[in-house]
Amino acid sequence: MKTNEIRAGTLGGTLCSIWASITLGDLLQTVVMAVLGTLVSYAMSRLLQRRRE
Repeated sequence: MKTNEIRAGTLGGTLCSIWASITLGDLLQTVVMAVLGTLVSYAMSRLLQRRRE
């Protein structure tokens, strides 16, 4: 077996095991938290930018 085939098999097995354990609720929670983090980061950068001026 070549090293690339072993890596591909290992990666495929890992992705399949992770895919089976992720629920829709977890995915939605991750998306909501990412959006919230982005909005807070943007708001804080704007606030700090106004304070400097």
